[in-house]
Amino acid sequence: MAQRDYYIDRLRSVMTALVILHHTAITYGGSGGWFWHELETSGAPSSILLTLFCATNQAYFMGFFFLLAGFFTPNSLERKGYGRFLLDRFLRLGLPLLAFILIIGPATAALVTYANGQGFWSTIVFLWQHHRIINGPLWFAQALLIFSIAYCAWRAAFGNPLTTSQRTPTQLPSYLKWLLAAFGVAAASVAVRHWVPVGENVFGLQFAYFPGYIFLFAVGIAAWRHDWLRRLTWKQARPWIVSLFIAWPCLSFGIIIARATAGQGKSNFSGGFSWTAILYALWEPFVAWGMICLWLLFFRERMNQPSAFWDWLNRRAYAVYIIHPFFLVGIALLLHGWVAPALIKFAVTGTLTIVTCWLVSDPIVRIPGIRRIV
Repeated sequence: MAQRDYYIDRLRSVMTALVILHHTAITYGGSGGWFWHELETSGAPSSILLTLFCATNQAYFMGFFFLLAGFFTPNSLERKGYGRFLLDRFLRLGLPLLAFILIIGPATAALVTYANGQGFWSTIVFLWQHHRIINGPLWFAQALLIFSIAYCAWRAAFGNPLTTSQRTPTQLPSYLKWLLAAFGVAAASVAVRHWVPVGENVFGLQFAYFPGYIFLFAVGIAAWRHDWLRRLTWKQARPWIVSLFIAWPCLSFGIIIARATAGQGKSNFSGGFSWTAILYALWEPFVAWGMICLWLLFFRERMNQPSAFWDWLNRRAYAVYIIHPFFLVGIALLLHGWVAPALIKFAVTGTLTIVTCWLVSDPIVRIPGIRRIV
């Protein structure tokens, strides 16, 4: 178990860096919501590439975070008990969420208004006075806190007592079961998106993606209980890796066909029962299952040795996740006057933000009291 933790912690660090690059891509023309867009989404080649990058990330990386979070949930609950576990969740998730809503989110929004010639502090005061809640990427903490409470309620009502629970290693479910799960998640996503389309927030959460998030959180819990991460093999993953490479270009073909038949901006991928919305919902799990298998197997085989450098990165990854919007927006605004192709600015801004956030997080995780939270 201790050795497996090396690669799991490293995966969380890499996914954190990918979150930063994802938001950087949106800044320079990729599709998605963010604090500031230097370039809007368009039909330009750079915008199409960055949008495909964002769509691929969105299909799996936050779900992967939920899977990894679910993996550690049962053991943590059984060691701590309900009261201490929930207190820890409120400290580790609730306090950073509150800090982002009150400080980091308003400060990030104020950077944008200040760059546009308006006041910095006046923006923060306005957001406070009008109770404008900005949870930003800390929606993940908000959702994970809800999932943790729900798991405790389910465990107390239907699960085994904490004192008698134990791990029971079993083989992974068959390909047919994973295939049915993919279609089930896609069908649930289509149903949810008919009422809450992609891009629409409810209490700061995008419910459009939650069928996959809930499923993968549950998979993480089952993976710990049945030791699936250690038992996953390349042979078992091969059908999903093949499916990934078959499915991945289908979204691009769908966009091309939709634009040719309905015109740019008129095809709806975000919700309803159109063929484009169904394609997008079905595309996501087929990409997600394959990408998650690839990351897990590669890191388990190649990135599972002790490393002081990786330990340093891993310890600061959560703090990086929390603070990165402020520094990403700040660096992008500083480089706004630099004339360069969008992909070059994406690479430079993303790299600078990653390095800056990890360096800034170093003293943060050393502060007494705060280091217990982040």
